[in-house]
Parts: sequence; C-alpha cells; structure tokens
Amino acid sequence: MSRLKIINAIVLIVFLCSCSQFRPFVDRRREAGAKTPASLYVGKSTPKNPAVCYNSIYTPYEDVKKLADEVCIKEGTGTHAVSVKQTIFTCRVLVPNHLYFKCEK
Repeated sequence: MSRLKIINAIVLIVFLCSCSQFRPFVDRRREAGAKTPASLYVGKSTPKNPAVCYNSIYTPYEDVKKLADEVCIKEGTGTHAVSVKQTIFTCRVLVPNHLYFKCEK
C-alpha cells in the first residue's frame, strides 16, 4: 500500500471514531415544540419500560442493566430492571442494539 492510502485510512478511522458515540444511552428524546404532554417524548423508552441503545462489542451487559436500573429508580416506577427482549440493528449505526427492560419492584 502506498503512504497516501494508509494516511487516508487512518484519517477516516479517526474521523469515524471521533464522531461516533459508543456509550449506551436510553432511547428517549424530547420533541421540541410538542403540543401535548403525551407527544413530548419520542423514542422506544417509557418510564415503566426503558429501552437502551448500546454496542455489544464495547459495552458489557452490566453497564446496560445499571443504566436501566437508574431510569427505573429516577422515574419511581421500580427498584430494578428486568430484561425483556433485544433487537439488533434498530438503533444508530455504531450503536445498533436495543435492549428492552421492564421495571419491577
């Protein structure tokens, strides 16, 4: 390989890694300008059923569960989260997995 191709590959990899987010997050976003409280939040997560987007290569299950437990406690809907189902390629490109939980007391 020539030096130019190697440099281009390195720049592309650095660019992709710096612009991506590999940390898990709760799939619940606020919709700006929502007319009613029911349409205020969008995403697959609800206070009783948190849905967490994560990358299974970089994030262990314990971190994802901890995030879901925090949502249950914060929303007052339970003391811990129980895993219900998982889907693949339903979230972002570099954080492709959804793990659905149910809050229980």
